[in-house]
This record gives sequence, structure tokens and C-alpha cells, in this order.
Amino acid sequence: MNELDFYKMHGLGNDFVIVDQRSGKLSLSPQQIRQIGDRRRGVGFDQLLLLEPSRNANVFMRVYNPDGSEAGACGNGTRCVARLMMEEQGLSRVAIETTAGILETVPGLRGYTVTMGRPGLGWDEIPLAKPMDTLYLDIELGTLSRPTAVSMGNPHAVFFVDDVDAVELNVLGPELERHSLFPERANIGVAQVLHRDHIRLRVFERGAGITNACGSGACAAVVAGCRRGLLEQNTAVQLDGGQLNITWGDDGLVAMTGPATHSFKGTFEPEMLAVSEQARAS
Repeated sequence: MNELDFYKMHGLGNDFVIVDQRSGKLSLSPQQIRQIGDRRRGVGFDQLLLLEPSRNANVFMRVYNPDGSEAGACGNGTRCVARLMMEEQGLSRVAIETTAGILETVPGLRGYTVTMGRPGLGWDEIPLAKPMDTLYLDIELGTLSRPTAVSMGNPHAVFFVDDVDAVELNVLGPELERHSLFPERANIGVAQVLHRDHIRLRVFERGAGITNACGSGACAAVVAGCRRGLLEQNTAVQLDGGQLNITWGDDGLVAMTGPATHSFKGTFEPEMLAVSEQARAS
């Protein structure tokens, strides 16, 4: 790839623009990231994934939201980057370094399995603005109350509800994302337990909005359900875009299995990366 090339990939409709910055020739500003993320004037994505050199793994993956803010982890995106690295280098196992740690991925019959690491369960690991029991947060808004907080490299608040489709997540999500308890904002999930090994989940992602699938959100929901005694350690998570399979092992590690799909490959026109004065001022 040259510095203006990109891949468009998705995991269950959670879509990504992947840019290879390992040559060090291209640097993108927050304004340019927002411009690329514009679904009418740019390419559009739920997250932008920038590939950089790594001394500790096969590649370093940096994650940005459409609003230009940086995220710590992206489970669906990790599978997509892992597939790219496997195809590029002929690997059967890929280690991807992120700001949340090194995530290992292997291929399998049901797609790709990513070891997402150990969940953060302490109030300071989420993080929260003050000490609090993370199993039941003192938060209530509309029909939602008392979520469980989990960090999967980024903060999540999981609300258990009777019917996820009855929740006005598009209305409640933006306010809950910026609740005063979350100094770094939070991803807001609503989960409905169908069986002890099967849940329905929708997620409002900080900086992105409601997505078709959220890999780290699926991991957080299963961890939260296990902590509350609602779920088994091996649970299928049905999202708007399809199913992920999550395992919280006895070793404390969370693993996620799901697909990684190519959409297309493209090249940025230089004029698309030119930032207008209005964009610079925003």
C-alpha cells in the first residue's frame, strides 16, 4: 500500500477504514480523520484504524472515532487488521499492539478469535470519577438504571433490560456517554438475557453512536452478566449485525470469535484530505 491507500473492512457491519502508516510518510490530523469519517463527503467509518510499526508485536493499531477522538481498543477492528496481517505475511497467528495492550488473534472455523485480555473491574480501572461498586453503578436515566461497569481497554456501562428494542438508545446514549461518573466518557450497552448462554445486545459507542456491532461491548456485556450470575462463561451475543461468541475463561482472559470481512480497497484523493478553514476552526 502507498500512503494514500486504504482498506474498507467490517466485522458484522461494524465498519472500518484501515490506513497503513508503517512507512511514516502520512500523518492524519483530527480534522482529516473527521473528514474521512463523513459518510457523505468522505469514506465513512465507525472507527479509523491506523497501522504503525511495533517492536513488541506484528503491528501497532491506533483507533480513532469519527469525531476524531482516540479509543483504546476495538475488538471487531482487531480481527480485521489480523486478517490483513495474515494475508500480507502468511501468518497463522498475529499479535497486535494497542494502547490497551497486545491482543493475539488466530483463525478458526467461525472466523477469527481474539484474546482481548483481562477485564478491568475496579472503579479506577474503568475509570470512574469516584470510588464506587462497579457491579451496580448509581446511574438512572429514563428506563435505564443501575448498570455494571467493565473496562475492556475502554470503559463500558452495561444495562440489563427486558427488551433492548424498546430502549430509546439513540436518545439516552448520548447523555449517558457523558455522565459525570465517566471522566473519559463511556460506551453504553443495553443487554437482554435470552438464555444463560445467549444475549441480545445493542451499544451506543462513545464518539461514534449506535453501531451494528461492538466487539469490546460484547465482551463487557458477558463479563457483566457473569458477575451478576446471569450468564455462563461461554455466551453467544446477538448484535444488530450478527453474532459474536464470547468466552471469559477460568484464566481470567476474555476471548471473542467472529468474522472479518473485506469491503473494498481505495485511494484517498489529496483534495479529500485538504482541510477547509471551517473544519480547522471546528
